[in-house]
Amino acid sequence: MTSRSQRWILPTILLAEVAIAVADEAAVTVSMSGLLLIGPLVAAHCLLSPRLTALAAGTALALAVLLVTPEMVPDHLVRVLLVATSGLWAVLTVRRYREYRIAVTRLARLAETTQQAISPPLPAELGGLNLAARTRSATPGARLGGDLHEAIATPTGLRLIVGDAKGHGIDALSHAAAVLAAFRRSALTAPDLTCLARQLDTRLAGELGEEDFVTVLLAEFGRDHVTLVNCGHPPPIRIGATLDTLGVRRPSPPLGLSPDPYPQRIRLLPTDRLLLYTDGLTEARTPGGAFFRLDDRLHAALAAPTLDQALDELLDALDEYTGGPVADDDLTLVLAQAAPSTLPSPLSAPVPEDRRHPVRRRP
Repeated sequence: MTSRSQRWILPTILLAEVAIAVADEAAVTVSMSGLLLIGPLVAAHCLLSPRLTALAAGTALALAVLLVTPEMVPDHLVRVLLVATSGLWAVLTVRRYREYRIAVTRLARLAETTQQAISPPLPAELGGLNLAARTRSATPGARLGGDLHEAIATPTGLRLIVGDAKGHGIDALSHAAAVLAAFRRSALTAPDLTCLARQLDTRLAGELGEEDFVTVLLAEFGRDHVTLVNCGHPPPIRIGATLDTLGVRRPSPPLGLSPDPYPQRIRLLPTDRLLLYTDGLTEARTPGGAFFRLDDRLHAALAAPTLDQALDELLDALDEYTGGPVADDDLTLVLAQAAPSTLPSPLSAPVPEDRRHPVRRRP
């Protein structure tokens, strides 16, 4: 309820209470003073402040006392007691609700601060790459979730991780935090991504339960290529003249389930972009159950002039497709492209291992 509409609630309640008192005074055989308890109840229902609710309750009680007549003292005293009790209940309810809202707001701010501390926003440029990221949690009204992402510049090139811990909420967040902590400790020293994936799995051995796992996609960006190691994660999408889903040549289980990482080297042209994401994108559905499609509209969104604009347009398209921003799963999107100052020469040698994979469309 807006503050503008709330401004008219208290005067309306007070006028209604006065009208009830006048009607009770005019009635001969019927007492209407019991209806005065409605005023404070309406104030509580409309979530007025405790002070305004107390004013409505006090006015109703005062009018109920004034309506007491010598001829009907016992009956009127019962009604006065009912009005007083309802008024007290309304004030206490509104006060408790106000305290609850303050506590929830503080917790939401703490959760957001915790999430940002665990997985801070990516810089717009790092290690010769332009970066943009967006996150959404499946937990209503919160940003807590099991998705994770981080980028670290190393001597061999920028290393990027995108992952998804099993589950939602606090439990998934703790597993995501453990993965990020391990990545930050090992990313600079691991000789390659295969070794890095094994080190992450080893460090997580004491953190994950028997049925817990974390899917991760590791990427290391070179001058005109990217090396990928995929452990059970959705494949990235290369955005160029077409959308290319970079499927896994040799699948590996996620972290926590004895992964067998395998490196894959993919060429990136100067104008290519690379989208890394979690399954909140591919598992998004319409109310009728149809999956989000990787089609021309997605291509147009991801080809927007800037990376931030591209992700915003992608989210708009996703919301329009699913009917709103409410999600069944956490969603993380990371979009990367070579920075203009580091674009390779047009004569760069091709990468022999490069294979362009067509977009996999759902039936």
